[in-house]
Amino acid sequence: WSLWSLLAALVSPRMAGLRADFGLLLEPLGFIKVLEWIFSIFAFATCGGFQGETTLLVSCKGVVNKTVTAAFAYPFRLNTVVFSAPDPKRCGGTWTDVYLVGNFSSSAQFFVTLAVLVFLYCIAALVVYIGYKHVYQQNSKFPLTDLAITVITAFLWLVSTFAWAKALADIKMSTGASIIPGVESCKARGTTCRFASVTSMGTLNVSVVFGLLNMVLWGGNIWFVYKDTNLHNESKRISPSP
Repeated sequence: WSLWSLLAALVSPRMAGLRADFGLLLEPLGFIKVLEWIFSIFAFATCGGFQGETTLLVSCKGVVNKTVTAAFAYPFRLNTVVFSAPDPKRCGGTWTDVYLVGNFSSSAQFFVTLAVLVFLYCIAALVVYIGYKHVYQQNSKFPLTDLAITVITAFLWLVSTFAWAKALADIKMSTGASIIPGVESCKARGTTCRFASVTSMGTLNVSVVFGLLNMVLWGGNIWFVYKDTNLHNESKRISPSP
């Protein structure tokens, strides 16, 4: 309801009219919103843009140290990723399709979707702060709505970041050297497998860091948004005089 009210207020004859004031970007409310916008970009870019592969060296009938790879990427449905076959004869019939283990798409998509929605909300909020601050201040419902969204977003960053951090730890386990004992084809007579490498996941580690930074930013921003609400003004009025 409040969003529709804001749109109606922006186009009403009495309140319409852009009053751009970029000086608000130097105030905490606007400056933090710019940081939130930038950090949300880094959050979804470092996670959603990842591509990697894990590699094994396989020796079997007629094959010595053949490289087999399994390429994986966002949203990390590893259970759909299969290793390439060592040779056309598939090690004399002893090599069957080998899949990675785990589906971590829910945590990854939750994290990236939140970052994208935050990115869009920050743009809308900056437009209001810079161009329609008079509308924002004249209707008490808008600061309260902004406060509610800020509190909820801070909580969602907390949940999504820790869920994604746990999923990332599991992804590293599912693509690292520990996968070899679970590969049945490597247990066949005359077949040996050695772990070769896995793509560095430094960018995914960075995505977790940006998730934590976003959580801190949105949590800290609660105070600055709260100061624009009637709740803060009422608390000052009822506070006892010294």
